[in-house]
Amino acid sequence: MSEAILTVDNLVAGYGNANVLNGISVQARDGEITCLLGANGVGKSTLIKAIFGLASVRQGTVRFLGKDITGWETHRVVAEGLACIPEGNRVFPRMSVLDNLMAGAYLENSRAKIASRLERVMTLFPRLAERREQFAGTLSGGERSMLSIGRGLMSNPRLLVIDEPSLGLSPLFVKENFKLIRQLGDDECTILLVEQNVRQTLEVSHHGYVISQGKVAVEGSAEDLRQSAEVSEAYFGGEASVH
Repeated sequence: MSEAILTVDNLVAGYGNANVLNGISVQARDGEITCLLGANGVGKSTLIKAIFGLASVRQGTVRFLGKDITGWETHRVVAEGLACIPEGNRVFPRMSVLDNLMAGAYLENSRAKIASRLERVMTLFPRLAERREQFAGTLSGGERSMLSIGRGLMSNPRLLVIDEPSLGLSPLFVKENFKLIRQLGDDECTILLVEQNVRQTLEVSHHGYVISQGKVAVEGSAEDLRQSAEVSEAYFGGEASVH
């Protein structure tokens, strides 16, 4: 079993006086894809915000690469090697594809490293290479998703957090996105994947957590979760399995 590079332990967090997370504990292991599953409003996005210092933590800890980063400002978290691909394929619409990608490498001073990362992203996403001078706002939804992930990779993160990559995309682009995530996983990129698309998420993941009411309701390998009657009945419409 790989070493955990991110450990969230007994985290209580929220906004104002309201708690959304109620003692949640999860881990992301080096070289693996870990998924967080659950319906809207159960705390998945709040957990991401707490990791990146954007939600108030009342109790518990967030540790990354052995460091306690609980409550750190976002720019410090990113500088440690964490990157987040937010839901909604957010890009800078009036900047070119190339300039969007370069924005992801703003912490890197080495031109050689930036060039190497850019080459990797363009190889992963040939369509971005074809559209490198095109304004990001003119891209299709699937292309904007590629650009958002590519920009995250430009920081060469130790852990890539991907929030709802299928949100608002056509089935074709959803399939392409998950194919890419599987490819990144095969390259031993460590990913924390937050999704509602159960079948495809479990197909690409190694380990998963089902979140309910700000806590972990079920945890296990992706295969265990696929076969779990409890998971399918309680959270995913009563299907016999989530194959």
